[in-house]
Amino acid sequence: EVQLVESGGGLVQAGGSLRLSCAASGFTFDDYAIGWFRQAPGKEREGVSCISNSDGSTYYADSVKGRFTISSDNAKNTVYLQMNSLKPEDTANYYCAADRDCRAEEYDYWGQGTQVTVSS
Repeated sequence: EVQLVESGGGLVQAGGSLRLSCAASGFTFDDYAIGWFRQAPGKEREGVSCISNSDGSTYYADSVKGRFTISSDNAKNTVYLQMNSLKPEDTANYYCAADRDCRAEEYDYWGQGTQVTVSS
């Protein structure tokens, strides 16, 4: 069974940091890309970042460049999203998702989400 389990969300003050984790199982981790997405109430889901485990390529939304860093620990089948200098507009439910390529229009597998709330 394919599973993606997010953790690490919480409440943090503006300017603070959080590290999200996405633990994957049930598929060949090295063959997949793992993306982070977020969705705030009343807003569309947006892509935040992605890492391709096949070649290590990373991608970031303009809104988070320089503040967020995605990384992968293949030995643990886990992808991390280090979020620094958090802003209230970063508040959202964050999801990790897996597909063959970061460019996939709709990802095959999704986690349950973890809430990030940034207070002003």
